Amino acid sequence: MTDEKTSEEISDSLHELKQDGDRSQVDLGDREYSIYRCQDCRNVVLTMQNCDGGMTCHEEPMERVTETKLDIRTPDIRQVLLDAFGLPKPGLDICLCVIGEGPLSPGELADRLDYDESTVRNYLNELVEFGLLEKSQLNRESGGFVNVYHSIDLDEMREETLVGFYAWAGEAASLIEEANLTKEDYQDADFESGLNEVFWERFRDARPEE
Repeated sequence: MTDEKTSEEISDSLHELKQDGDRSQVDLGDREYSIYRCQDCRNVVLTMQNCDGGMTCHEEPMERVTETKLDIRTPDIRQVLLDAFGLPKPGLDICLCVIGEGPLSPGELADRLDYDESTVRNYLNELVEFGLLEKSQLNRESGGFVNVYHSIDLDEMREETLVGFYAWAGEAASLIEEANLTKEDYQDADFESGLNEVFWERFRDARPEE
């Protein structure tokens, strides 16, 4: 019974994928970012600006991409931060609290966010290592000092997070390109196994654990 239902679901999914003529194109012309494509080679460029006069590749103007046939899923900010930077919601909560109210000590953050202080300290160390926060020491009036955390310059944070994300996106793009080349290799070579087996064998280390 379960196998029969699964087969029906697979059949429905395949049917939907075949309806290319009915699939509306995604308009990219009104986005906050711009994508440019070289008309002579495979080069594709992403920028957060609509560059006046466009961009060039080997001294030739690139074409701005204004639509795509692929149905792009709208990303969720929490998932983006988790996938690209390994920064889950508690880490983001702590980072935002420091940016908005810092400098703060681990104890003050734990009280404000109702997180265990040891958890806060672990995330603070990661955020400092990551480069979003900085640690300094404040002298206590009663003597001694306390570690407090504060944000780096917000313009610097904007640039660093974008560069970091672009680096992650570049790694993802490299995987997609390798996947496409794997399909080409399969067509040009004589494999005993099916493409699905060859494909997942090539990317077995990148597959999520089931």
